[in-house]
Parts: sequence; structure tokens; C-alpha cells
Amino acid sequence: MTAPRDIDVLILGAGINGAGLFRDLCEQGVTCIISDKGDFGGGTSSAPSRLIHGGIKYLETGELGLVAQSSLERNLLLRNAPHLVRPLPTVIPIFSWLKGIMPALRTLFGSTTAPRSRGAVLMKMGLSIYDFYGRRHRVMPRHQLWSRKRALREIPPLTPRIVAAGQYYDATVTQPERLVWELLADGMRANPDCQAMNYTSITGTDGQIVTLQSPGGPVCVRPQIVVNAAGPWIDRVNDQLGAPSKLIGGTKGSHILLDHPALLDALKGRMIYFEADDGRICLVFDYLGRALVGSTDIRADDPDEVRCEEDEIDYFIAALRGLLPGLHFDRDQIVYAYSGIRPLPASDGTAPGLISRDHSAPVAEPHGDRQWPILSLVGGKWTTFRGFAEEVADLLLARLDKPRRHSTQHLPIGGGRDYPSDPDAWVGQASAAPDRAGMLLSRYGSFAKDILAQEDGAPEPVIDAPDYSRQELAWVIREGQVRHLTDILMRRTALAVTGRLTKRNLRQIAEICAEVLGWDAPRLESEIRDATMTLQNRHRMRYLND
Repeated sequence: MTAPRDIDVLILGAGINGAGLFRDLCEQGVTCIISDKGDFGGGTSSAPSRLIHGGIKYLETGELGLVAQSSLERNLLLRNAPHLVRPLPTVIPIFSWLKGIMPALRTLFGSTTAPRSRGAVLMKMGLSIYDFYGRRHRVMPRHQLWSRKRALREIPPLTPRIVAAGQYYDATVTQPERLVWELLADGMRANPDCQAMNYTSITGTDGQIVTLQSPGGPVCVRPQIVVNAAGPWIDRVNDQLGAPSKLIGGTKGSHILLDHPALLDALKGRMIYFEADDGRICLVFDYLGRALVGSTDIRADDPDEVRCEEDEIDYFIAALRGLLPGLHFDRDQIVYAYSGIRPLPASDGTAPGLISRDHSAPVAEPHGDRQWPILSLVGGKWTTFRGFAEEVADLLLARLDKPRRHSTQHLPIGGGRDYPSDPDAWVGQASAAPDRAGMLLSRYGSFAKDILAQEDGAPEPVIDAPDYSRQELAWVIREGQVRHLTDILMRRTALAVTGRLTKRNLRQIAEICAEVLGWDAPRLESEIRDATMTLQNRHRMRYLND
């Protein structure tokens, strides 16, 4: 057994909230270890709607502070991670002029049933308030209210049942799991004494020392504070630490991705954010050349078994057919599906869509043999991870009697550091092949120059996905702490989620992993089998049968 290492903070769970806190603490000189039982960003953080949004729906529940924080953090991310977070014009179809005002007022004053049918007057009021809250560090235009005639001209397949439409701006994150990794890498770069460990489980604790089992063997740490950032697994982890809790009451969100060129042509880069027949909010937008459709909001409590079910797919297809009757939709268009559980606070008797998306960090103070406090990161959402991290970091710094060195508010993330102010000029100067340079800049930001250097003007294209190269994937594997084939397919790149995988290139990518990571032939075949099973059974990747 290795001698225990004394550290300031142990973070359990390397999703977006844990990764954001890890980076913030590292920047303040705190000695910190973060571990995850799976891959970085591989749990709930791998299953979002891929939106970075100001939370327009939270206006109805009166969570104005959350709207203010969300819109600010959205604007900051557009500046700090321009390679991964981009503006997304959003259209809301409106089906009446006056409906929804009284239900919205009841919701604002505490009703636990979801409002239905938001009319044009209500939407105009909401969008105006939304613009007001988004004024800090504003990056994008203000909203517009379209007539029915203009809406049908802009999006011809849209149902003629509408009376108007609103357009406003939010944002999308193109590779959420990569953003998680870049936060972790930034933290380790800022403080080399800190460490991020994936595929590392808790094996025990005596109240002082926590023993972790990592791929390299057991690791023993003696923390001053433990942070539970395990998302929907929070209550299970607290049980392991000897501090039972009932903090989480999550809901399930599922999504599908469609190969549907006609739909993408109609969207013209916009998202449609719409109300389905049962009052739930759904969305569809162009995500890296696929139509991303989501999401359901169903109570669920088993994050290890969650997947997109048949009835959810039926729901999505019916909702799309009602919204866009001018287009055809069926299951054969699905190239990928995913699902996750939102780690929302426990809440009984409230409609899932009205459970607060705000965050909190309840503390279990030392008790009995347990000598360190446990802070559990409950709730939150992708957009507000940095602000949540800063709030929690300030609490930890106070307990550790350490000063804050600087804020992360304007700190670039990963490839956002040294991102060119004029991307077009950079592309023209960086490479004899500007299309290739532009593609890499859009995926990796300023790290594109490192990959271009590896390619040396002669990228070797991946079979069936020629916009990726062997040199690019080898760089990602080396730099991204990849341990399994699924890490590179599903989280360090967008190959899986966009349905770009075939039997041929899956094997080729596995062989690149084997070369970089030193896998032998049995390990190579095992990784291919495991990845294929995961992608087919959990994510509906039927093309692997081709």
C-alpha cells in the first residue's frame, strides 16, 4: 500500500461541475485531486442538449437570479471558449396571441403544474426580459417577433397553425465532453501538483484516508475537504463515505440525432424551441451536420441503466411531424441516441419541468470517525458551471484559509487561449491548406497549430471520415489521457455522436489507439467488442452493422 498523500481537496466526479471546480482551485494554488469512476465527462455531462443558454424557461418559475447568472455565463463562454461554444439563433413558434398569461402567473407564484401554450403577448414579454438579463457582456443580437407570414417564409415546412414566431439568440457547445477535458488539462497546467484520474473508484475510507483504485494501482489520499461532484450518483457516493443523504431527485433527458438534409436546409443554422402537444418543451437544431432532437423530462433514478427508449423516440417523431408537416420523419433517419439523468434536487409533487435548475452545495460537517467535511454539488447546469465553481471555490478557500488569487470570469478555456482575433487571417497564414486549418481551429482552437505540425502538410485521412486524420487522432489520444476506445470515439471527438463510425474506421481508430497506447492484439479485439456493444445497445448505432 502506498503512503497516503496529504492534499487540500479531493473531488469525486469529473463531470462539468467537478471539472470547473478543479480548474478554479488549481488556479488558486490549492492542491487538488479529481477522480471519476468512468471517463472524464462520461456521465451526465455527456448527455446534455448541447445548449449554452440563458434559461428563458426559468422566467416562468421566477428564478430571475438564475436567468441573470445563466445569460452572463453564456456570454462569457462565447468569449472564453470560442472554438467550442457558438451563437445559436433560436425560433419559438407561437400558436396563440393571449394564452398562457394566467397559468404563467400561477407558476410564478408557486403552482407545481406546468403551464401550457405560451401566447405571443407572453412570449414578447419574456423575450424582452430575457434581453434585459443578457445585457452584461452582450455578444449577440436582441430578439425579434416575426409575423406568421415571415415565419413561414423563413422556415417553409413549419406548420401553418402558428400565428407568429419569436427569434432570439442562445448558444451551443459543439463538443461538451472535450470542454470538460480542457478544463481539467487547464487545471493541471496551472498547478502541476494537482492530478485528474479517470476510471478510478473509491475502495474505502477510515474517515481520514480515502483509498482509490486507479488503473495504475491503489492511491491513498488524506484530504482536508471532500467534494462530492458525482451528479446523479451523489447519494451513492455519500453512502460510501459514511454520510448517507437523499439530495438528488433527477429527471431523465433523451435525445436523438437524425440524418436529415432537408430538415437542416429548412433550419438554416437555427434551432426551433417548441412546445409539444403535452406542454413539454422540445428542440431541434443543426448539430455538426445532424439534426439533434430533444428532450424528454421524465423522473428517473438509475443513471447506470438510462437510455433512450422506444416510447421516447415515438414522442420525438410525433412532435416533429406536428411541428414540420412539410417534412418526412421516421426511425431509419436516426444515427445516434443518448440519454442521461439531470442531477436535480430532490423534489416531490412538482412537475419535472418545474423542478429548479439552480444549484446548491450542502455540507455534511465532520462526524464520528469522518474528520473532513463533504460538500455535495447538487443541481446546476452546463451553462452555469463556472459561476457555480467560483461560488464553491470561495467556500473552500475560506475553510482552507487561502486567498483567491484571481477570478476565472475572463480566463480562456483550453484552445480558447491565444485564439486568433481574426480566425480567417490565421487560417490563411497557418497552412497551405486553409480548409484543413479552419476545420482544426473549429475543433481544437489554438491547439490546431500542434495538430497541423504533426500532419506536416500531409494529413492521412480516416476511412469513411476523411475530415479526421490519423495524426490528429494520435495527438488527441496522447494529449487527452485516453484509456479506452470509447473515450476517443464518444468523448474526445464527435465521431460517434454524429454517426460517422463504420466497422472499417472503428477498427482503424482502435489500431491507432493500440499503436499510441501499446495495446496487444487481445486488448485491441476486446476494446473493439466493448465499443461496438456500447454503441449498438445504448446508442442505436445501426451503421456498425454495415
